[in-house]
Amino acid sequence: MAIVAPDYAQVIGEELHLRKGQAATTIQLLDEGNTIPFIARYRKEMTGELDENQLRFIQERVERLRGLHTRREEVFRLIEEQGNITPELEQSIQQAKILTELDDIYRPYRPKRKTRASIAREKGLQPLTEWLKQNGQGNVLKQADVYISEEKGVLSAEDALQGALDIFAEEVADDAEARKWIREWTLQHGSIVSKAVDPSAESVYEAYYEYEEPLQKVPPHRILAMNRGEREGFLKVSVKAPVNALYTYLQKKFLTQAGSASTPHLLGAVEDAYKRLIAPAVEREVRALLTDKAEEQAIRVFSGNLRQLLLQPPVRGKVVMGVDPAYRTGCKLAIVDETGKLLDIAVVYPTPPQNKVAEAKRITSALMQKHHVEVVAVGNGTASRETEQFIAELIKELPQDMVYVIVSEAGASVYSASKLAGEEFPELDVAERSAISIARRLQDPLAELVKIDPKSVGVGQYQHDVSQKKLEEQLTYVVESAVNSVGVDLNTASASLLSYVSGLSATVAKNVVAFREANGKFETRKAISKVAKLGPKAFQQATGFLRIPDGSYPLDNTPIHPESYQAAESLLGKLGFTLDAVNDPQQRNELKSALQHIQTEQTAEQLGIGVPTLRDMIEALLKPGRDPREELEPLVFRTDVLKIEDLQIGMILKGTVRNVVDFGAFVDIGLKNDGLVHISELADRFVKHPMDVTAVGDIVDVRVISVDVNKGRVGLSMKGTMDLKSGL
Repeated sequence: MAIVAPDYAQVIGEELHLRKGQAATTIQLLDEGNTIPFIARYRKEMTGELDENQLRFIQERVERLRGLHTRREEVFRLIEEQGNITPELEQSIQQAKILTELDDIYRPYRPKRKTRASIAREKGLQPLTEWLKQNGQGNVLKQADVYISEEKGVLSAEDALQGALDIFAEEVADDAEARKWIREWTLQHGSIVSKAVDPSAESVYEAYYEYEEPLQKVPPHRILAMNRGEREGFLKVSVKAPVNALYTYLQKKFLTQAGSASTPHLLGAVEDAYKRLIAPAVEREVRALLTDKAEEQAIRVFSGNLRQLLLQPPVRGKVVMGVDPAYRTGCKLAIVDETGKLLDIAVVYPTPPQNKVAEAKRITSALMQKHHVEVVAVGNGTASRETEQFIAELIKELPQDMVYVIVSEAGASVYSASKLAGEEFPELDVAERSAISIARRLQDPLAELVKIDPKSVGVGQYQHDVSQKKLEEQLTYVVESAVNSVGVDLNTASASLLSYVSGLSATVAKNVVAFREANGKFETRKAISKVAKLGPKAFQQATGFLRIPDGSYPLDNTPIHPESYQAAESLLGKLGFTLDAVNDPQQRNELKSALQHIQTEQTAEQLGIGVPTLRDMIEALLKPGRDPREELEPLVFRTDVLKIEDLQIGMILKGTVRNVVDFGAFVDIGLKNDGLVHISELADRFVKHPMDVTAVGDIVDVRVISVDVNKGRVGLSMKGTMDLKSGL
């Protein structure tokens, strides 16, 4: 007898509604060390054009299935070593779908610490248990008298009976089928209950001081909130199940001699088994399951928000002044040129307690005019709105056209104090580095934000309440996906940015930068093969995502992989063009016209490539050097400040979505605090989740529906705003 590994491709294919071959090929590609971005982009023919999300699911699922199989083998081995394996047990182990089911199967065979039942067995009371279950006729205590033994510590018939019932209770509790049924019944019909540890204590958890909700309906964010309240000592959380139905099930399953003299005693043991042994364990399992699902949802929300934040449109070709607001220590100013190079730095004190407004205007305006600043990026942290007021007033007084924008500075202080920032700007203090980061994250959010721990970018929901390992893995995947979807300029990218390129480790990324600094800019992609520790596999995985805008080979500035260069050149030749047409504006228009009239399937066959590869090749040739972010809606730039006192119910404003959570979206409309669009106000139709209708970075029209000046809270609605003009 042995446990057989399942056909992972078959299982995953059925779950994702894919052909078995698609799943099998993907598993093989992953096992060979190919990255998800590489497979998604350059192995479409092999996978049937599976996208990154499907590939990620397959990767995670096959890891879980393999882990489950390893545990199956372990459980089988442990039971077999005890000599207790049977064909029925083997089948149960083989068919177990989750780890909890395997644990249920192994429970009766797991070496136990001393329990009431194990002590009773040592006292020789197992036969009495069997008599109670199978016969139970006559005087129960008289039957128990037989087992009285001062030597074994059984001093009375009552002691013997209790020991036998303890054994029965443990047998009931260890039954795998019963535990599974109870767990599923509890999930379907139970509820979660929270109560205050101290009802008089004030806390943010007061809504949960006397709270109950069906497990089937409780939303993920509420589970995480209750978990946190319990950890912080404000709440006592429990799971409540309909016990009458559970007792009925257990009685029918385990009491085969109903009506016998032993029945009342066994009924009590069944109740004891549930209350003492089953219920606490099932409650832990149910809460763990709910928490896992809540964590998955929180990580999913965080990941979606992070991706949108990373893919915000860059503000290119502008000289930017970054402002890191503060009160006592003053506002740090940093001017960077169009490429992000630091030009100047200063500190001014326009905010309390110094209030040196005139001096601040003089210094700031002089820097603006000296460096021809076009955009001011104001961080949204402490003193942000006072600083915004100062910048707005200054812009009105200056002769040149200028705008400002509020930029999220979440994580800027983390970066500024990091070793990386210290190496980049060793002569500057932390706040000055932060101002540079704020300016640069406006110019190219992706390039700047990859320097920061993703957990610090301020777009999560209960991110500190979830598994940090799972969160880090998922966020790393999101950053890698974003970086590779955009592509990276090989001659300007930092080591931080390069480390997220498919196939490049952090060490190799540093080696790329070191090689570039020692030998000058790369003229071709092929040249990176000379970088230390960058082998053939890393070259294959990375090179398609690297760009050389002004290199010697035009295709190096496209997503076309070097393995397809020959096919691309052949395609251009068939159309009557050379490589020069890729960069020549006049020829490019003619090339675009020719590409749009290609017979795709016939041409792909002639070139010896797949249709998906040809489609991607055509798109790359139509838009060489394309940055997908530039096609998104541009940021909202402002020239004046908005105060909460200016708001009126019904006013329509344009804003930027800053964060999306399970219960709604927070929108920056230019106030100190973001306004909330509750999920019920996101659309004129039912919205299952806010991410179905909006995302971080979206530019949206919103209607003011409530204003609380004292608390600084604004309620917004997106209902019916699609055809209305903005009030700004």
